[in-house]
Amino acid sequence: MPGSNIKHTKYIFVSGGVISGIGKGTTAASIAFLLKSAGYKVAPIKFENYLNLDAGTINPIEHGDPFLCEDGTEADMDIGTYEKFLNEDMDKDNFVTMGSIYQTVIDRERRFEYNGEDVEAIPYITDEIISRIDNLARKKKADIVIIELGGTAGEYQNVFYYEASRMMTLKKPQDVIHIHVSYVPTPGHLGEPKTKPTQLSVRTLNSMGIQPDFIITRGEKYLDQRRKDRLALFCNVRKDDVISSPDLPSVYEIPLVLNKQELNKRIMRKLGLPVRKPNLKEWVAFVESTKNAKKTIEIAIVGKYFGTGEYQLRDSYAALFDAIDHAGWKQGIEVKTRWVDAEKVESAVAKALTDKKDVSIAIKDVVGNVNGIIVPIGWGERGAEGMIAAASYARQNKIPYLGLCYGMQLATIAFARDILGFKDANTEENKKTKHAIIHFIPNQKELIKKRAYGGTMRLGGWDAIIKKGTKTYEIYDKYNSFKNKSKALTSERHRHRYEFNDYFAKDFENKGLIISARSVVENLAEIVELPKDIHPFYLGTQGHPEYKSRPLSPHPIFLAFIQACK
Repeated sequence: MPGSNIKHTKYIFVSGGVISGIGKGTTAASIAFLLKSAGYKVAPIKFENYLNLDAGTINPIEHGDPFLCEDGTEADMDIGTYEKFLNEDMDKDNFVTMGSIYQTVIDRERRFEYNGEDVEAIPYITDEIISRIDNLARKKKADIVIIELGGTAGEYQNVFYYEASRMMTLKKPQDVIHIHVSYVPTPGHLGEPKTKPTQLSVRTLNSMGIQPDFIITRGEKYLDQRRKDRLALFCNVRKDDVISSPDLPSVYEIPLVLNKQELNKRIMRKLGLPVRKPNLKEWVAFVESTKNAKKTIEIAIVGKYFGTGEYQLRDSYAALFDAIDHAGWKQGIEVKTRWVDAEKVESAVAKALTDKKDVSIAIKDVVGNVNGIIVPIGWGERGAEGMIAAASYARQNKIPYLGLCYGMQLATIAFARDILGFKDANTEENKKTKHAIIHFIPNQKELIKKRAYGGTMRLGGWDAIIKKGTKTYEIYDKYNSFKNKSKALTSERHRHRYEFNDYFAKDFENKGLIISARSVVENLAEIVELPKDIHPFYLGTQGHPEYKSRPLSPHPIFLAFIQACK
């Protein structure tokens, strides 16, 4: 049953046209936010085209940073957008891939659950899609389910999602609407917006039996009335139902722009819902705060997933950039990020050693004169030496350092090489090392022998106990972020396979590196730090605080790091 005593759950499909990456996710999240702010219980769901069962095995350069949910679901980064806008945890029910749909149907067929029927895409694939939507509505007791369709209208991969949308509209015409988010380009040599691509995209929808109720136009600027009139005429929608969504300084301004055009009011009317005014006071204040930076700092992110062809890709570290922004805005600081390819650091160090020059100067030439350094998530040996060099450089030059997951692990390797004298220190991935500072714990090794890689991952929220008197304890205490303060208990999301090798723990602690948090389960090292009398801020966390950061409640570790950089 819906949560606000409305008679029927309502459904809003959000599709995209002309180009991928148009902004369906932020649009869907913004609509969900506006409706939630008006008092409705809203549940978003994202349907992806690919045959992967989840986003965990996809190269982040291919599809952006997989977003990690509290329950361990490795999802599309749009799920993170939903969390940030709605300030709610998402889970496996909010994310679906075509691979998971196919697997469910095929598994049922193998179990003879279709009683010998000829199992075809329609109706069995479409029925499973609709079932996932209804299941979410039931579990979340949603008044409104917002369904984001992955990809772009006209692709063969997502045709069953559109067919499911058509079928639901046919069955529940008073309860379903379709919003099409489409790109309206303004070619430089013409100087005017061109609506033909969107007209053709809507024509594609029409050919699948779908008539959009709203068209949201994405572009560099607000769409003028003349172009709105053209789209209304050729796409068979009302003029007032063509909504403009221009490029903005921050995605968090999108709900305010849509609200100004009364999109949420029009949606409620089309769905036969009582029209309620959204409470946007806190959000408006937050958006204003993003424009009032009193100081600017620059930090370097030394990573390995920036390059895509001749271009650089922000989406590979989307959650990290968001967390940095949230913490900066909260403190009135504009944070500029310098994207540094770890392999370039690696090459600079190798050249300096060959030429017998100062390695520190060589690293600075690549990293720049920055206020802080972050080494983020990573997998495999490529670029690892450059990230280790960056961790050493930050420690030696007392530059605030934050290591996230892989960045925590590589910081301990750097410390082992520089301070403990283990010159061959490395991860167990490097078979030649005699000092495997990062390794598989014994129960993982048996799973790896069976190629059961999924079983070797620590995924989702894991509890840890923080050591009192540490910088870490001070951070969580200052921002009132303990899960249970009396037990010094915290919880962070994890997404990794290797662990810190406790065999060397005493060696590290005797030389000044503090293990400031350990997991409740298996007593694994979670956070390491250097004391304040040695370094102003040097902290590595095995967890991923970036996945828990929200616009109105930045993560305390990022708040502390940005403050140290300032």
